[in-house]
Amino acid sequence: MDNNDILIRLRYALEIKNKVMAEIFKLGGVDVTVPEVIKILTKSDEYDEESDEQIKCNNSMLDSFLNGFIIYKRGKQEPKQGQTNAPDSSIKKSSNVNNLLLKKVKIALTLTTEDMLEIFENAGITVTKGELGALLRKEGHKNYKECGDKYARNFLKGLAIKYRG
Repeated sequence: MDNNDILIRLRYALEIKNKVMAEIFKLGGVDVTVPEVIKILTKSDEYDEESDEQIKCNNSMLDSFLNGFIIYKRGKQEPKQGQTNAPDSSIKKSSNVNNLLLKKVKIALTLTTEDMLEIFENAGITVTKGELGALLRKEGHKNYKECGDKYARNFLKGLAIKYRG
């Protein structure tokens, strides 16, 4: 599952309009126009990789969108007195994109662990609290588990069931 597919599924699940998508990108620090959002959300044919119809969403672009989504849903967080700005947790490699997706959507929608387990259950997949905790851990932690496409796809499917009915 590539980054464009993640954005397409997230947009569908939460019924986000194109104009709002552009606004969320802007909150995350990436200037994207509505026509560019449409090109990002256009599915490309497998045979036509170099099409002018689609803009590829790279990891930093997806990270910016997810950061903007948190700001859009929860508001900008001002650093506390004496606290420096937290370092950006950028996506280092493509394998942890799905883990970051779970973490940041959980934060943006203020989901509890039980909410997330219910979302996975709605999609027809059983995830234990321990497995979910491992997926949400920081990379490098001894109990960290890489989130595969199956989990990410089912999480987005469960979100669609929860928010769209």
